[in-house]
Amino acid sequence: MRYLLPLLIVIATLFTSCEKSPMDELEDALPAPGMAAKFLALGDSYTIGEGVLPTERWPMQLSVLLEKEGIQLGEPLYVAKTGWTTGNLLSYLRTVSMPSDYDLVTLQIGVNNQYQNRSLEEFRSELRSLISIATGLANKSAKNVMLLTIPDWGLTPYATGRNTTTITSQINKFNTVILEEGQKASVVVVNVNDLSKMVTSNQGFVAPDGLHYSGAMYGLWAQRALPTAVAIIKE
Repeated sequence: MRYLLPLLIVIATLFTSCEKSPMDELEDALPAPGMAAKFLALGDSYTIGEGVLPTERWPMQLSVLLEKEGIQLGEPLYVAKTGWTTGNLLSYLRTVSMPSDYDLVTLQIGVNNQYQNRSLEEFRSELRSLISIATGLANKSAKNVMLLTIPDWGLTPYATGRNTTTITSQINKFNTVILEEGQKASVVVVNVNDLSKMVTSNQGFVAPDGLHYSGAMYGLWAQRALPTAVAIIKE
């Protein structure tokens, strides 16, 4: 059993401005990974659970659920940062040397591409590269990789006063790309977008900042991802 304390990346901002260089303070914010782990979680603020305790992050809750199924992966290794786009994550992964024997690699990214009005073409190209890297890190097997869709932040209190219909429509287009690229790469996609819409009837699913999600919502994501994760590990 190999264990690893997660890379704790707590960023005060909600979405990083596109004016800031993606590599600014990168070395300080993300110590280069290198220690052994079994579960690698790649992404942005949703992966690191902005505004919730480390134990409430969906990857950590998934690891706990897996342990109840007799699958012990330990604590996930997080390579994620609030505000990251696909380009930011891709740039970071290209600067570090990492093991390539993870049993499970998850990837949830794209909300900041949508927020910054970046193109679908750019997103598709960079997502394709990220899936390729994730596959290489997952014992070179696409079957060990799991993609998650982008939640609909347009329904959160933070979006009040904005064109929520446009936000939802844009996110749906990005999620279509995720589904298409996942299928092309033979990578399973777990949909959590529908679960995120539950904030309209239960504000307990929203974090204190009004934008991100609570541990309760992340728990639903973990439960949704569990059957896929079990299948990946036991295959």
